[in-house]
Amino acid sequence: MGISMPEQCMYWRRWLCLSFFMILFTPSLFAQDWLEVSDEAQALFPRATRMKASQDAMPITDIYQLDQTIGYLFETDDLTDFPGFSGDSINLRVGLDVQGRIVGLVLVRHHEPIFLHGLGEAPLYEFIAQYQGLSLKQQVLVGSDQARIASGDLAYFDGVTKATVSVMVVHDTILAAARKVAQARLHGFGSSAKATLNMHQFTPRSFDVLRNERALFRWQLSDDEAAEQLSVNTGRLLAARDARDENTPFIDLSIALLNPPSVGKNLLGDEEYQRIMQSLAPGEVALLVGSRGGYSFVADDFVAGTTPARFSLRQQGSPLALRDADLYHAQSPVFAEQIAVLMPAFDDVKILTFSDQSGFDPSLPLSFGMTVQLKKNFLESEYVLIDTEYRLPDNVLVPVEPPKPPIPLWQRIWNDRLIEIAILSVYLALLTGVFVFQHRLAGFGRYLTPVRLTALLFVIGFIGFYAQGQLSVVNIYTLLLSLWKGFDITVFLLDPILFVLWSYVFISLFLWGRGLYCGWLCPFGAMQELVAAVAEKYRLRQWKISDGLHQTLITVKYGVLMVLVSMAFYQLSLAETLAEIEPFKTAVTLVFDRAWPFVLYAVLLLALSARVHKAYCRYMCPLGAGLAVLGRLRRFSWLTRREECGQPCRLCEKHCGIHAIQKTGQIDYNECVQCLACLAIVSDEHRCVANKYGKNRKSRRATNTLDEGVVVTVSPHDFSKK
Repeated sequence: MGISMPEQCMYWRRWLCLSFFMILFTPSLFAQDWLEVSDEAQALFPRATRMKASQDAMPITDIYQLDQTIGYLFETDDLTDFPGFSGDSINLRVGLDVQGRIVGLVLVRHHEPIFLHGLGEAPLYEFIAQYQGLSLKQQVLVGSDQARIASGDLAYFDGVTKATVSVMVVHDTILAAARKVAQARLHGFGSSAKATLNMHQFTPRSFDVLRNERALFRWQLSDDEAAEQLSVNTGRLLAARDARDENTPFIDLSIALLNPPSVGKNLLGDEEYQRIMQSLAPGEVALLVGSRGGYSFVADDFVAGTTPARFSLRQQGSPLALRDADLYHAQSPVFAEQIAVLMPAFDDVKILTFSDQSGFDPSLPLSFGMTVQLKKNFLESEYVLIDTEYRLPDNVLVPVEPPKPPIPLWQRIWNDRLIEIAILSVYLALLTGVFVFQHRLAGFGRYLTPVRLTALLFVIGFIGFYAQGQLSVVNIYTLLLSLWKGFDITVFLLDPILFVLWSYVFISLFLWGRGLYCGWLCPFGAMQELVAAVAEKYRLRQWKISDGLHQTLITVKYGVLMVLVSMAFYQLSLAETLAEIEPFKTAVTLVFDRAWPFVLYAVLLLALSARVHKAYCRYMCPLGAGLAVLGRLRRFSWLTRREECGQPCRLCEKHCGIHAIQKTGQIDYNECVQCLACLAIVSDEHRCVANKYGKNRKSRRATNTLDEGVVVTVSPHDFSKK
């Protein structure tokens, strides 16, 4: 028997109340991984279409254009701690692209008195703006009055007069934080340190032992050797010499990293070593550099407290930001007594510092460089870099236990979402069972309404709001672009729910066509169907769409699909913008928490479905069009049809809200959402006209047969007896 009207109303109330309960009282319903691009991220990454919080311990936001990472957004306070002149750090929001280039910076907070109560903040903003576009492979010289070298590896930034401390803190903060991000996310910028400096062990060492162990490194190049490495004649090289003794080598540098006591205390003596270490900020590394050659590591116009233009320090190709600590402005260098008698007499000696927060790894080789100015003529000069490699001795290092190989990000995400994947898999298994055994289950058609309501609520609540499993046309042209440029399945594995859904939908297209997804898995489609159900309950009549207009309108979605896919190959960012024709992001991903034009658009589409059943699905959805194209390859047409369907019976056609049953009784599987309502009608002997007609015809045939049998068995003799 069918369900009476009061019973149907009872089902409607029960399941609609359940839907509101799920939405209002399930806080985790709105949990999501993908985030809408914030205004802060959009300002630094105009091409961004979505973003995601880092899945590891790094406090970074990964920025995406579709499924492609285009950069990283972070705040420096989360990665560094350089106290400014005020004693507090200067916090900046920084955008770093995948080439290791700073794409933008925003000053979030500072308390520097010189800018707040003196110069004003404009000079600080102007200084920070210079870092936009800087590659982390470049060495930065701040506020240097030295001759500016025309080189792509060097960047000269103007400082701020009277605010040297503050701007250098900004400088160190930006580069240290950015390099940490680059090391964690990008190739070619180093990795986590494999060793640290041994700051606890002290062993007395003589001058010769320090030299033999290369704890005190001496770099010497004669004029001829330097000319050969620089590929110039010796005459040009001699012209580059400073006003020094011509009997000295062209380069003669003595270099020592002072922090390990076995080096610094042996070189300087205990008292001087303590003075130097106490003058350093936390995390600073001190480098002693002394020069007595024909070409000094500092020029005559060098300003104390700045970065030397001639001398550089790199590790794995990336510069470590050096700065003069200016520790010898009030007193001359002091060395340990047993060392002083053997140390060469330096023309220039300074202590340069850099931060260990800049990604310094003591276990890796260091590259010391000297930039030599060679005159071309009286007006022009060229600058050529000459360098040498240096490695710290093992006895001043403490090995760091290598971390276990990290689990790939996609595996960690799958592990974190196992429960969601399991719940989704159970639903998909049940759904598969319903479709495979639909003919056997058709006899239970009276349960279709509650089952369908349960499925719609599950799709909206769990698959849509909670698991963020709303498929999109964006996924289609992301896949096409991936196949075009080189397929990488890892990109698609990063969202397990979408991966499981797409895998299932792809297989189902060859069995049942587009209907399984559009009718049983699409959250926005489920929303439209619930709206139509509520409209029907309150007797809000549907608008009649003529067959001609319907056939014209269903082609619109294919045109939209072609435009979007074509645009994706031309300009991806524009294709993503045009994909906003889908209301999915507004209604499902962001649960209507978005700018009002987007919300209004989504609400109007839902309101329209009260008058035109699933209007968006039928006439506008490019995702449905894409699925329908592939769904044409389906192997089966499972829905039961009878020869009476269409003529004389048209009951299924009139009950098909999606208008997928033709007047001939045939089903247009490209439009059908396989709600199974027609199957329930055909299988119901009380509702299907063909069943009633066939039953009545069979009854009349049996009666006629019985009457004919009686006539045959009655004889004239019997009549005569009567």
